[in-house]
Amino acid sequence: MIVAIEAASTDLSLALAETDGTLVAEEGWTADQRRTHELLPRLLALLERSERTLEAASALAVGIGPGSFTGLRVAMSVAKGLAFGLRRPVVGIPSLAAWLDAFPEARSALVRAGAREAYLLDRATGALSLVDPDGARAAAVPAVAPTELAHRFELRDTLPPFAAAAVIARLAAHRLAEHPSGDDLDRLEPGYLRGPRGIGPVPEGAVRWL
Repeated sequence: MIVAIEAASTDLSLALAETDGTLVAEEGWTADQRRTHELLPRLLALLERSERTLEAASALAVGIGPGSFTGLRVAMSVAKGLAFGLRRPVVGIPSLAAWLDAFPEARSALVRAGAREAYLLDRATGALSLVDPDGARAAAVPAVAPTELAHRFELRDTLPPFAAAAVIARLAAHRLAEHPSGDDLDRLEPGYLRGPRGIGPVPEGAVRWL
């Protein structure tokens, strides 16, 4: 069983899947950024409802962003902690790519990149760009975007990414079929793309944002 976690935004999701990627159970919810610690209790509840246990996990999968610093840190910590404790492989999957995979009709995906900016992934070009609210509103629609971002930036025709963890589990299953050992536990980290607010450039290797 693959346990998947996605917390790149305030629309979080969890999924359990068989080793071939077949979905067993999933849950998605909207939470305040300061309450992403709900991940582990909700995961344990999902396992209980599915009559599964953490010990039955064969691998962990996690969305690596870009997105919320807090959400990515918490999700990565939970995934890597479980992988280390259970001695299971872990796989990181780009979050926005998973969001677009979850919604074939979506033409773009947006996630917060700061108070007044968002990262935009365009399906047609595969390009990732940084946009302001006007640029976000000009994005190709329909777009996958968290509920909070859609409201704050006044976006139209948006789809919340509640199904992302299920896609992350499926994509991780494909990766594990080719590389059973998964990603390097020590080197896997969130794809923040930029440092936290108030932190300037630092020498390469001096700081690891985790």
